Amino acid sequence: MSKDYYQILGVSKTATDAELKKAYRKLAVKYHPDKNPGDKSAEEKFKDISEAYDVLSDPKKRAQYDQFGSDYFRAGGAGAGGFGGAGGGAGGFRDPYDIFSQMFGGAGGGMDGADIFGQMFGGGARRGRKSSRGQRGSDLEYRLDISFSDAVFGAEKRIRLSKHDICTACSGTGAAPGSSRKSCPRCGGSGQIAAGGIFGMAAAQPCPSCGGTGTVNTTPCSRCSGSGRVSVTKELQVHIPAGVDTGSKLRVAREGEAGTNGGEPGNLYVVINVLPDPVFSRKERDIICEVPVDFSVAALGGIVEVPTLAGKTRLRVPEKAQSGMMLRLKGKGVPALKGGERGDQLVKIVVETPSGLTARQKELLTAFRDSLTEGNQPLKKAYEEELRKRFPN
Repeated sequence: MSKDYYQILGVSKTATDAELKKAYRKLAVKYHPDKNPGDKSAEEKFKDISEAYDVLSDPKKRAQYDQFGSDYFRAGGAGAGGFGGAGGGAGGFRDPYDIFSQMFGGAGGGMDGADIFGQMFGGGARRGRKSSRGQRGSDLEYRLDISFSDAVFGAEKRIRLSKHDICTACSGTGAAPGSSRKSCPRCGGSGQIAAGGIFGMAAAQPCPSCGGTGTVNTTPCSRCSGSGRVSVTKELQVHIPAGVDTGSKLRVAREGEAGTNGGEPGNLYVVINVLPDPVFSRKERDIICEVPVDFSVAALGGIVEVPTLAGKTRLRVPEKAQSGMMLRLKGKGVPALKGGERGDQLVKIVVETPSGLTARQKELLTAFRDSLTEGNQPLKKAYEEELRKRFPN
């Protein structure tokens, strides 16, 4: 029976390549047999979707289909042979697994259909697909406390961590020196054993005897007991870039746990914790510090010394400065991690009320207070006027 490939994919006859891909991706994931175990209708739907995409995504096949219909492909006109048939490369239909793998893994991407199925649906490998023999090592995290200054300027730090590293006695093979791992007798070295499949094709699952590696260790290494890894304490030098903050993660490639059976090592992630500083705090790329100022300087203005991470500097306080006023030192803040302008240092003025006054000081201060008028205290005047409005009695 002739099939309407456009209707199967839910697209118009003028659909672009991008529209075809989008439709196929959505439907293939929805009806994939690994997501619908035992559902024969989903299995057939997946085959039809893959067949339709196989034809419509090929300009030559699409033109032939538009002229002759789907029967043309089944009658031998384009090199017949269903999915995986002899004519698949010359116009017949390709294996739906191959179509799915290419679409989701990318042609030449180093990942076959079995890997894609396993990652998306938790499925196993298919027969004839080479499984990965090595397992990547786990990533590690290390929490590193650094000073405020080191976070701003950067630093070199040495850290010590315990982890699993490759056993040097056996070079990670797990086999005793002078011996080697043997081909697994149960799976014949393939790492897989036959199991029930779909689409009428045999499927496979990892061999339980060798764990899918294809080899067995008959003479384990005495140092690592056949695991290929040993526990070590390792020292590493870590570069702390200028501008990091609490929560920043630094990646040290290949310094995580060692892989097994020749697998890649994991990565080490150094998580930064910036210790509090008694003088400085931080808001994004700006550094903040508080500077106490006596009330005469706040009233009359003057010069004060201000700390920065690069040393002391002098700063002019304007007349009539109030507590909480922020003065800015341009470019004295934190550098941007990924380029851009350096932040500023914000100096917060804190007007200090004098304490421990002598009798003479109190006398002078009282006389000064009595000499003040409303014009000298505009904030107090505005405050008292607001009180009178709210509480007239």
